[in-house]
Amino acid sequence: MSSATEHVKCLIIGSGPAGYTAAIYAARADLRPVLYTGIVMGGQLTQTTEVENYPGYPDGIRGPEMMENFRKQAERLGTDIRFGYITAVDFSGLPHKVVVDETTTITADTVIISTGATAKWLGLESEQKYNGFGVSACAVCDGFFFKGQDVAIVGAGDTAAEEATYLAKLCRKVYMLARRNEFRASKAMVSRVLNTPNIELLYDTETKEILGDGLNVTGVKVINNKTNATTDLQVTGFFVAIGHHPNTDIFRDWIDMDAVGYIKTRPGSSLTNVEGVFCCGDAQDHIYRQAITAAGSGCVAAIDAERYLAGKEHLVTA
Repeated sequence: MSSATEHVKCLIIGSGPAGYTAAIYAARADLRPVLYTGIVMGGQLTQTTEVENYPGYPDGIRGPEMMENFRKQAERLGTDIRFGYITAVDFSGLPHKVVVDETTTITADTVIISTGATAKWLGLESEQKYNGFGVSACAVCDGFFFKGQDVAIVGAGDTAAEEATYLAKLCRKVYMLARRNEFRASKAMVSRVLNTPNIELLYDTETKEILGDGLNVTGVKVINNKTNATTDLQVTGFFVAIGHHPNTDIFRDWIDMDAVGYIKTRPGSSLTNVEGVFCCGDAQDHIYRQAITAAGSGCVAAIDAERYLAGKEHLVTA
């Protein structure tokens, strides 16, 4: 690692709702937080259009605008926000060491990880073209926009089954596209799907292309793996539910994670297995994955960090 060039009391890694909220609370606690944004400043919400389920915005707000508001608030309260990407960490002792952009080493008394998670996509060019214009990776976030319409969802696990049944309450019809001839979901979730009359299951089915009029989704072209027959489904929404990948690989040698890579935190807190390192947002939440739950966990992480530092100061002065 390069030689240390700067020491901070509280380092926040990531700039979504969790990171910015942690910064707001840490700044108000006089922790003088330094926040590195990562490659995508503002996180996943900068890639969405309308956000209608975050309290305080009666008319809704665009995702990028919302994250800009978060950033401005964190900055106004004293957060030092920097564009940069963490390329290495060393949590073997105190203070913790973090390398930014392979050049600058920061040492920190506390580290708050809020690096989020990235939705897995099918990899289609048309999928990215219509992302935010009919294509979504979050039924809970965007299902409301398709009320009374026909939609499709791809996936066969618990998340896909849960989101399909959620969409079925809002939409006229839900096509559920399963690549194999079976579910990967639990029996309970499969039973729920099979007993929902407006969900039509299409087994052995893969998505060939998202169809659109240049502005919004108008359908999806699918192919049956056994017969090679193609079909155009007339839908206005296409939901991808094939999983998320937490952006935590860089911490793997230091932090306890589950098999997928979500960071394990002590129940009811943001504490990780490493002293002085905390985690919040989608990097540790594979269940809810909402902006408001991420923001709430960012608050928790900042308070945990402040209490940890207060306890260390008490030991020093006692």
